[in-house]
Amino acid sequence: MNIAYCLRLKQIAILDVSIIAIGFVMRVLAGGMVVDIWVSHWLVLMTFLVTFFLALSKRNDDYRIYEQTGIKPRVSISGYNKTFINEATAIVGAVTLVCYIMYTMSPEVIERMGTRYVYLTTGWVLAGLLRYLQNMIVFGLSGSPTKSLVKDHFIQFCILGWLASFFVIIYL
Repeated sequence: MNIAYCLRLKQIAILDVSIIAIGFVMRVLAGGMVVDIWVSHWLVLMTFLVTFFLALSKRNDDYRIYEQTGIKPRVSISGYNKTFINEATAIVGAVTLVCYIMYTMSPEVIERMGTRYVYLTTGWVLAGLLRYLQNMIVFGLSGSPTKSLVKDHFIQFCILGWLASFFVIIYL
């Protein structure tokens, strides 16, 4: 898959970000096999959706570079425009949120966590996704998810709030 991606598939819009997401899913599945742990379908879905979301936001940054310089950072950018990228990223973000809600309300999570209130962490996930979209669409900050995590205090607050709410729900 990596060879096909490098030779041709990275040049095809939508397929390029799909293969990136599939690559991350394959890493998760391979890691599970190596340590002999069954990988939850929820982890597979969330890995795919989050990496697809981030890859689309990176295409937004590539498109912005193309608009500003006239130089295509990658061939696949011809299959994108700003409206499509923004709407596709919003759709994938919404599907990610729905998947997260389904995960938090699934019987296996309720049983494993010992509570049915994990869904209350959803607000933090929604706020984090919306902030990332805001950074991408409004502020033009979509080039590096790592920079967003390190520099954006709102996203950091969402992550801390998410972790704290898990702690409260599970242990108090």
